[in-house]
Amino acid sequence: MPQQRKPNDLSRSLTALDMDTTLIAVVELSLSSWLVAGIVPGVERQPLKKLKTDESALLALLNRWRDEAVRSGYKILRIAVAFEAGRDGFWLARWLNARGIEAHVIHASSVAVSREHRRAKTDRLDTEHLKRAFVGWLRGERDHCKMAAIPSFREEDAKRPSRERESLVGEQSRLVNRMKATLIRLGIRGFNPKLRHAEQQLEALRTPEGEPIPPNTLAELKRDMQCRRFICDQIRSIEQERLERLERTPDTKPHAMVRLLARVTGIGIETADLLVHELLLRNMRDRRAVARYGGLTGSPDRSGATSREKGMARSGNARVRRGMVQLAWRFLLFQKDSALAQWYRQRTEKAPKARKTMIVALARKLLIALWRLVREGVIPEGVVMRPA
Repeated sequence: MPQQRKPNDLSRSLTALDMDTTLIAVVELSLSSWLVAGIVPGVERQPLKKLKTDESALLALLNRWRDEAVRSGYKILRIAVAFEAGRDGFWLARWLNARGIEAHVIHASSVAVSREHRRAKTDRLDTEHLKRAFVGWLRGERDHCKMAAIPSFREEDAKRPSRERESLVGEQSRLVNRMKATLIRLGIRGFNPKLRHAEQQLEALRTPEGEPIPPNTLAELKRDMQCRRFICDQIRSIEQERLERLERTPDTKPHAMVRLLARVTGIGIETADLLVHELLLRNMRDRRAVARYGGLTGSPDRSGATSREKGMARSGNARVRRGMVQLAWRFLLFQKDSALAQWYRQRTEKAPKARKTMIVALARKLLIALWRLVREGVIPEGVVMRPA
């Protein structure tokens, strides 16, 4: 007997759809305007209305369409609205839910579109695609589209420190690379611009021609070093505030998860905070959903006699994927006697070229093991834990 897929309200709706009592609307969001398309019971035409970027105007339009359905003899018991995930985030969905409107956010990549090389793309056509996908989802049919979980205001804000730190670290690396490139352009090698007193040592540097650093270039390097110091101060401030929050409320669910993960040797507070707020707090269906959201699943290409792997699907959370691949390499250093590290070594001992491929498999297994650790309290076999 085939295995039944567990219920999942993000891949299909679990509420029965009655087209005679449900008003369905989709919104194509843009920076300057919103295009709203609807399916109104009792109204033959399928209305299409362009609005200013105003949530009150959207609510008024939905109420107007509901009144039209009532005048046609149909009582509206449910209003379902959907729009694609994007720059506007989730605030509109939360705003509509608070006013009794059932709001959903569609993963843009899950909506099927034409594969023509130069297909027509307009907001009107996009609303038609969204309507077809959304109605199929509401009927409970699988794989029409997938919905994003709508985070609360607090959950969304809790992700900001980790994401800001990641952005600042990237900006710091960009500045360091630029300073090194500037020095190499002058023929100066071996100088570390990250040293504490690097700015004071710039004037003593000499090019291979015996010349000091030109004044404009010297001023540019000093400004870059000042910017880097400022960014380092911001990173330290973020890390210090995170530690203070953990000490202030250690028993809340997110902080308890962070403290538990940080007990695993090789995992620091930054990695634990990233995993908890980006993935582990979410209500995942099973281990496959965990690996898929982490973007650590494969993308097979099998058709007829063709059978090959195209690499990682990269369809999940890019931050989790990068963090887990880095953590997998660290895990091999700090947890050498664990079952996962031994599994990796057995499969790469005689095939060194497979190390990069197998590190992704290790990252996937490790992510599932950490998910089980915070969810069920199961410590991975052979993993060394720090004392509580």
